[in-house]
Amino acid sequence: MSLLASPFQDWNPFLFIILAGAIPTQIWRWMGAVFSARLAEDSEILLWVKAVATALVSALIANLVVFPSGALADVPLVVRLSALGVGFATYLIWRGHIIWGILAGEAVLLAGAIFFSQILKAQSIAAAI
Repeated sequence: MSLLASPFQDWNPFLFIILAGAIPTQIWRWMGAVFSARLAEDSEILLWVKAVATALVSALIANLVVFPSGALADVPLVVRLSALGVGFATYLIWRGHIIWGILAGEAVLLAGAIFFSQILKAQSIAAAI
């Protein structure tokens, strides 16, 4: 009986993800935990790491807002930018409680998506008549 014909055939992609993805990253996590005890929180290297991590997250968010894929691509840019602005403003108003910023941004995004989908639906119905 070959390995592919085994009852665990459906598990092969998940096993590959664990072996090729999770295990190698765990090595770096453990090394970080061991070596981070020796670093001061306000050291230059940690400030640099925090700045790079923040820049990467900002770039990812900007990429998702400006060049979205999937269903988000159907939402107009003005709605995506408004949701981003409202979410950030809410985050600042609530003094760093990120959950309120996320919820406010999501509410604006959903409301704008629903609003513009209704407009497009009405336009397509009017064009069909």
